[in-house]
Amino acid sequence: MSETHTILVTGGTGTLGRLVTERLRAAGHEVRVLSRSARPHAVDLRKGGPGLDAALAGVDTVVHCASSPRGGDEDAARNLVAAAGRAGVTHLVYISIVGVDRVPLPYYRAKHAVERIVERSGIGWTVLRTTQFHDLVHQVLATLAKSPVMPVPSGVADQPIEVAEVADRLAALAVGAPAGRVPDMGGPEVRDFADLARAYFAATGRRRPLLPVRLPGKTYRGFAAGGHLAPERAVGKGTFEDFLATRPA
Repeated sequence: MSETHTILVTGGTGTLGRLVTERLRAAGHEVRVLSRSARPHAVDLRKGGPGLDAALAGVDTVVHCASSPRGGDEDAARNLVAAAGRAGVTHLVYISIVGVDRVPLPYYRAKHAVERIVERSGIGWTVLRTTQFHDLVHQVLATLAKSPVMPVPSGVADQPIEVAEVADRLAALAVGAPAGRVPDMGGPEVRDFADLARAYFAATGRRRPLLPVRLPGKTYRGFAAGGHLAPERAVGKGTFEDFLATRPA
């Protein structure tokens, strides 16, 4: 019989964390879910507190999925690492993003800073970087499509990946030994953003003229240069069209 673990998943009610939790529980592990609203472990990681210590009591592995583009990730990571050290956690698994060290988007910089906090924690650690989830690309396209003329970033490609495949990988890493920085995961195809927009319209039956837009600044240049892509790690299987086929038009 394989070894069972007591695992805490931060952000365990989110798009990725929920799937990781399901996979680990299905494999027979004891899994606790921590988020700002999940009972009995409703904790704001940015503030820490005794609730965090209680959630970590007896835990051997933490899968850190909680994150917010609105800020606070670094404070949350420091609080988590400190509490995990007190609890005797032996493995900290962190999900990051391809390009956090190449594209100067503030959110990416914060994710890169959290990587360094994890690496210097004194706890055995594993970091997995992936390209953007299909869900995020769909959300961006749906927002842009609200305009009668849809702006699309000129010269920018993406490499979306199926979140369920990332959850499979993250769950496997969680029950293994600390592995440091593991190989990146990229989606199966690098696609021009306009091409992804056309796929979105084909699936939803909508039409919009596309307006290529080029923006100033280092962040845009980083995306245009493909800093967020991992074409050499196109290990994902599900395409954007596969994802769209599962959603109601």
